[in-house]
Amino acid sequence: MIKHIHISLFLVIGLLLTACEKELTEDSRTEVTDNYISTPAGLQTAVNAGYSYLRTFYGTELGGNLSVAGTDEFTAGADADRDYNTYSSNLSPTKGNLATVWSNCYIAINTCNAVINRAPEISGMDETLKTTRVAEARFLRAQYYFLLVQLFGPVHLNLEETVGVVTTASRAPVATIYSTIIDDLNFAVTNLPVSSTDYGRAIKPAAQHLLAKVYLTRAGIDGNTDDYAKAAELAKSVITGYSFKLLDDFADVFAQGTGEKNNEVIFSVQYSNNILLNGDGNQAHLFFLFSYDTFSGMQRDLTNGRGYKRFKPTSFNLTTLYDHQLDARWDKTFKRVYLCNKAGNYTINGHSVAMKLGDTAIYFPDVELTAAQIAKKNYNVYPPSKVTETAYPTLTKFLDPLRPDASTIPGIRDFILFRLADTYLIAAEGLMMSGHSDEALTYINAVRRRAAKKGSTDTGTAANKKAMEITATQLNLDFILDERARELNGEHQRWFDLVRTKQLVTRVKKYNTLGAPNIKDYHMLRPIPQTQIDRTDGGLNSFSQNPGY
Repeated sequence: MIKHIHISLFLVIGLLLTACEKELTEDSRTEVTDNYISTPAGLQTAVNAGYSYLRTFYGTELGGNLSVAGTDEFTAGADADRDYNTYSSNLSPTKGNLATVWSNCYIAINTCNAVINRAPEISGMDETLKTTRVAEARFLRAQYYFLLVQLFGPVHLNLEETVGVVTTASRAPVATIYSTIIDDLNFAVTNLPVSSTDYGRAIKPAAQHLLAKVYLTRAGIDGNTDDYAKAAELAKSVITGYSFKLLDDFADVFAQGTGEKNNEVIFSVQYSNNILLNGDGNQAHLFFLFSYDTFSGMQRDLTNGRGYKRFKPTSFNLTTLYDHQLDARWDKTFKRVYLCNKAGNYTINGHSVAMKLGDTAIYFPDVELTAAQIAKKNYNVYPPSKVTETAYPTLTKFLDPLRPDASTIPGIRDFILFRLADTYLIAAEGLMMSGHSDEALTYINAVRRRAAKKGSTDTGTAANKKAMEITATQLNLDFILDERARELNGEHQRWFDLVRTKQLVTRVKKYNTLGAPNIKDYHMLRPIPQTQIDRTDGGLNSFSQNPGY
């Protein structure tokens, strides 16, 4: 995937429509002239390029470091960049990921600005189509600014295409940035179609979902109940106004192949099984699993994945977050049993074991076992107290067994960015925070009923669904945050959720042993990249650093 745009002369081609596939895919050409953007075909190419920068965050280690690591859900695996989990002094303005996400977002924003600014002057293009493409560009610009303002607070705001070298910049107030984001999304809601035959393009319900999340986030800054109410109404309009629905089985949402395109998915970041189009691919499949292939009876294969040991579930995530008796999401979120795929004779727990294909090789029980109990097992056993940075249950949502082979790094599955269960939880939070807890129960209980384990009979299943429901007295912000963790575990949302609700410091201190000693209130913003400050006329006098860094 092309990751740079030469503003004055060239525009990256990121994603192009392939009529026969009816979805967004990436073109292998690299550059087009600046004049080409001012043509009907060039404008559409520029819009498609705007989508490509979503791939630089969602499905990358960078995105995981900035959204998954250092939370109550995940901490460091053995090979993680530990700075994001420890909140040490190394999490500084010179940290490479920060400069990368900053640069990519602004390149994407400038691509969107070019579309928005040039569209009125382009002739020979159907006006309805032109308006739709501009609405897509404004949706994307809103998404990139939303990432920036959540990560960094006040940032440079520019709504005009930049041509040539610019060395002046300043930090716009957060309120101004949010107003711009909301204006863009209101335009998108008004002008995007409700559906698209080109799968992967922004559509009206995706803009409504994002706008609901924006209102929810802005409300967290100033406690404006009107914004909470707006978030709830937008979320409800997505739930009731279209054909989206919660799938009957939570696991089906992440089933690879047809499962990535289902009635629960509102908007996804597109990847491809065409190696010429897929670039670096969706690499999320690498980061949430350990190196199981170094254990007795195991070798690397497609089914189990390729482990990079970046993100390890916290003890809270594995032991107390889920009701292991009632909540099916526990076993459908984490892989806890590995079956032998390399038969042989091994020494395990002090005795010789002849392990056959399909025998249990590694097991992570959810209850403690005594040393004597472990010693009797013919496989490696890691109860909660024995889980380490090199051996832990695997988050399964991103596993990618349809890659060409077990060593291939670029993943091919889409990254689901907006889905309906999240919309339900946005509605529940907005309603609760605006004083309508009874109505909020309708939405949070719908998600929880779907998550209930099946009973041995229909009556048992119904009883489990009923048992999963909560009452108004149980509903509070902590419960909603827990429910978001149970439903959206690992989906690049957690750090933003905790910052939005001002619970990052509290929850990290309580549940993340690596982050607890160092985290401070100022860590609710990331440091401004030093490269931005150095390249701005006046340096710190013109572009200040966030407090604490």
